Amino acid sequence: MSEADLYPPIKRFLEGQGYVVKGEIGSCDVVAMRGEEGPVVVELKQRLSLAVVLQAVDRLRVSDTVYVAFRIGKGHSASWRTRRRQVMQLLRRLGIGLLTVSARDRVVAVLDPGPYQPRPHLPKRRRLLREFAERAGDPEAGGSVNRPRLTAYRQDALRCLQQLGEAGELKVGEIRSRTGVDRAGTILRHNHYGWFERVKRGVYAPTEAGRQALEEWAAVLPTLQ
Repeated sequence: MSEADLYPPIKRFLEGQGYVVKGEIGSCDVVAMRGEEGPVVVELKQRLSLAVVLQAVDRLRVSDTVYVAFRIGKGHSASWRTRRRQVMQLLRRLGIGLLTVSARDRVVAVLDPGPYQPRPHLPKRRRLLREFAERAGDPEAGGSVNRPRLTAYRQDALRCLQQLGEAGELKVGEIRSRTGVDRAGTILRHNHYGWFERVKRGVYAPTEAGRQALEEWAAVLPTLQ
């Protein structure tokens, strides 16, 4: 099967909405016109791919209304089935529409093109800015994925652990005073990494996992002072 097999159902779909449709106009797979409206351009591919998205982006030079169209169903566009949400987000951001064609040549307008106005996610933005401000130094190389990330929270936990490693056991207030970590009590109680054990009320000591963590992160401990 080729992209040309998609042309008849796409042509019928657009003609059903009052468009005059012609194929292979210039570099465009499909061009449709209706009255005095601007042209509608459709780029055809048997499967969803980066190539068809890039073609559609290029067609935005000649039309404000551009769609990609591809076949869906068993054996077609696995990436559409598994990444539908991300694909929709990408096309919406690019201002590109989407037409799907079933095995029985049924066409569905999944997304119409239009200007994209992202809605800011303020809680995520605040978390991003807080993490940036609180993280000491720049301990993580961008793109690294092979080890636990040295977040600001982990840095604070290591500050607490370092004091316990030196003293053996301490009260929460002493740890807070020595480290300057205001959330020391929360870190010790939640014990997210398994580094701390409660000896008695308000007093903590390092676990074996905590002692191992001190060795694992020994190189970065001096940067946390």
